[in-house]
Amino acid sequence: MSYIPDELRAAVIARADNCCEYCLYPLDEDFVQPEIDHIIPVKHLGPTTEDNLCLSCLHCNRHKGTDFGSFDPETKEMAFFFHPRRDKWTIHFRLDGALIVPLTPQGRVTEFILTFNDAATVRERNRLIRLGRYPRKPPST
Repeated sequence: MSYIPDELRAAVIARADNCCEYCLYPLDEDFVQPEIDHIIPVKHLGPTTEDNLCLSCLHCNRHKGTDFGSFDPETKEMAFFFHPRRDKWTIHFRLDGALIVPLTPQGRVTEFILTFNDAATVRERNRLIRLGRYPRKPPST
């Protein structure tokens, strides 16, 4: 694991407005500390720099692990994951109620590996929608 200086960690959290940059989950709703994710993992030569770090919920980060892509379930072609620093969320995903619908190969591999739409996660998103807390920030960011 790579050490992330406190100042850099604070900058990543502030930039993300304390929301998971993959699934838009509001991290102040969680009992677990948010995690700083290396978008391109250190294992694959990803640097510990602000442009390679994002804020992630435990669910997304644990499913992503040291992966940075996978095979598109639709085309069976290799695709990289959604990259929160380079990609616009609304190009790769759209919200349909509590479901995150992938729109591109990048979106499909990200949704598939990070399991955005497993039953428990969708139930939690529905609860947050009813409370007016999801999504906390517009998916256009």
